Amino acid sequence: MSLVIFGQPGDGIIQTAYVVEDIRRAIDTWVKDLKVGPWFLIDRFSGGDPQYRGGPSHAESALAMSFAGHMNIELIQPVNDAPSVYWDTINKRGYGFHHWGLATSHFDNDLEKYKKRGYQVAFFARVPSGGRVAYMEAESELPGMVELIELGAGFDAAFGRFYAATIGWDGKDPIRSFL
Repeated sequence: MSLVIFGQPGDGIIQTAYVVEDIRRAIDTWVKDLKVGPWFLIDRFSGGDPQYRGGPSHAESALAMSFAGHMNIELIQPVNDAPSVYWDTINKRGYGFHHWGLATSHFDNDLEKYKKRGYQVAFFARVPSGGRVAYMEAESELPGMVELIELGAGFDAAFGRFYAATIGWDGKDPIRSFL
C-alpha cells in the first residue's frame, strides 16, 4: 500500500472535515482545547469551475487545514448565502462533521465506481493543488459525505507543507496563509 506524504494510505481516508459557524473561533478552540495547529487559512474559496448538483456554483467558503497526527483536519465556513454542500448539511443537521476525504490516484475511475453504487455527485471543483475534488452523497450509508481528493500535481507540496509545520509545533503563529 502506498502512503501520501503525511503517512495516510494513498487510497484511503486522509481527511475529516467540519462545517463551522465562525472559522477563526473554531481554529481557536481546536488550538486551545485539542492542541491542533498551526492552521492554514484561505478566507474566500470557491474552486475552479465549481459545480453544485450539476450546475454552476457561486458558493464561497473560508477553509482552514491542519493535522492531528497523520490525519488532515479541514474546517469550512460558508461566507455567502449561495446554495452549497455546506449549507445543505448545516440546514439538515447543524454545524459539525461534514465529510470524509478519500485520496485517489485514479480520480475518474473511482468517481465512476461511486456513481455506479448510487452515490450522487453534489459538488465538483478544481483545487489550488492542481487536482480535482468531488463530494458525493453518502449519508444513507455513512455519517456524512465522501470527498474524492485527487492526488498528483501539487498535492504533496501543499499538504506536505501543512503537515511539516505541525510536527513539533510550538504554538506560535496559529493561523498562517493557505497559499
